[in-house]
Amino acid sequence: MANVILYARVSTDEQAQNGTSIDYQKERLHQYCEIVGDNVVKCYNEDFSAKMFDNRPEWNKILAFLKANKGLVNKIWVVRWDRFSRNAPEAYQMIKTLNKLGVEVNAVEQPIDFKIPEQKMLLSFYLTIPEI
Repeated sequence: MANVILYARVSTDEQAQNGTSIDYQKERLHQYCEIVGDNVVKCYNEDFSAKMFDNRPEWNKILAFLKANKGLVNKIWVVRWDRFSRNAPEAYQMIKTLNKLGVEVNAVEQPIDFKIPEQKMLLSFYLTIPEI
C-alpha cells in the first residue's frame, strides 16, 4: 500500500466536458486506488495548461506539501501522462525532482514499471505524443 496524491488536470472547456473531465479523472483515480489498496492523502484538481509546471497553482501546492511532509507520500497518480505534462523535457525534469523527494509519478491508464529499463522507452512515447 502506498500513500498517494491524486492529480487531475484539464486545460480547455472541451476537456472539462468530455472523457477527460475532472470528475471522470477523480472517479477513475479513486477507483484505481481502492482496487490496489493505495491510501489517498490528498487530491488536487487543476484547470491549467500542462506546458509548464511553474505556472500551475495546484501543482505548486503539491510540491510545497511534499517538501513540508517529506516521506509521507510516495506516489502521485494521474489518469494518463498527458494530464501530467505536455512538455517532455519539463516532464523529465519534474520526474527527477519528485524522485529526489522520494515520490514516483505514474499513470493509471498508462502505467510504467520504472524497474524495467525498456519501459522508459514507453514513457518517452507517452510524454512526447501529447506535446506533438
